[in-house]
Amino acid sequence: MTKILTIVGARPQFIKAAAVSSAILDREDLEEVMVHTGQHFDASMSRVFFEQMQIPGPKYQLNIHSLPHGAMTGRMLEALETVLRAEQPDWVMVYGDTNSTLAGALAASKMDIPVAHVEAGLRSFNMQMPEEINRILTDRLSRLLLCPTDKAISNLNAEGFRNFHCRIIQTGDVMYDATLMFRHRAKKPDYANLPDHFVLLTIHREENTVAPRVFSDMIRAINLLAEKTDVVFPIHPRTKKLIAGAGLPAFSTKVHVIEPVSYLEMLWLLERTDLVVTDSGGMQKEAYFFEKPCITLRGETEWVELVDAGYNRICGRDATCLLEAYDHFRRNPPGFAAGLYGNGNASALIAEALSERIPE
Repeated sequence: MTKILTIVGARPQFIKAAAVSSAILDREDLEEVMVHTGQHFDASMSRVFFEQMQIPGPKYQLNIHSLPHGAMTGRMLEALETVLRAEQPDWVMVYGDTNSTLAGALAASKMDIPVAHVEAGLRSFNMQMPEEINRILTDRLSRLLLCPTDKAISNLNAEGFRNFHCRIIQTGDVMYDATLMFRHRAKKPDYANLPDHFVLLTIHREENTVAPRVFSDMIRAINLLAEKTDVVFPIHPRTKKLIAGAGLPAFSTKVHVIEPVSYLEMLWLLERTDLVVTDSGGMQKEAYFFEKPCITLRGETEWVELVDAGYNRICGRDATCLLEAYDHFRRNPPGFAAGLYGNGNASALIAEALSERIPE
């Protein structure tokens, strides 16, 4: 029996883990122990995902959150070493690019436990992003690099990973698996006045929410968009905290600010929105899964294939670009083609790779 210790801590990781954990449960040669670092501690961002998506509850809840990057990662590293000594897993599996991801990879590698990295090989080429640092370091520490796209493999090859002590596999994207698993269970948010036609907005990246001045510019841009269409904005706890503590411009009455939503509620919104505006990497892909155009509120993206195919426009915080991109997509809705992120069996391929011999 191969024991896998899975480390999660943020909303996108819960979604990915739901799909992969299901594939692990289908195999008699694998067992999984889940650790939740607590990086997302708000119930609507954390516990409800385990409940609604029927993920096995975490055996360990570390409750580490609300700290600067270094302190958070250090606290996680210390706590995870204790867990690893107790569990003695054959693999440590981490997802994506959060502080939880890096802490898990560091703790495991220092104890000579092989690391499997889901979503390996992604690059924004922006070293000012904490996530970029996390994903680069995690890739270098990993023995099994599970890549969602051909571009991710190309990035690793360009960095010399073919010469490193690791195995690289193109699996497809586990978030696509999750969409296929849970789309039929989508649930309407508990909000009385959702418009029939709307743009779905999410903002949570540190670069957009750390400074009131920056977010003021974002609000002005969103208000200009709201002159053209209603906007539904499930607010992230970090963003809500910023708004509560600063004298920011008011949102337009056509911007419907609602509480954070669960994954199943987000699927409902994605099914019905006309267009997605986001700074989230995961939401860019989910827009594609639902065949909705996307405008990205960052200066770059890891998911370059969406831009190349014409499904996504990169606008950063440029209000003119945002409005032009919205008008473009309304006049010229893209014809979506399937297949950019696999065929929905990424989780099974990951479970199979974990059951095979660990690279020596």
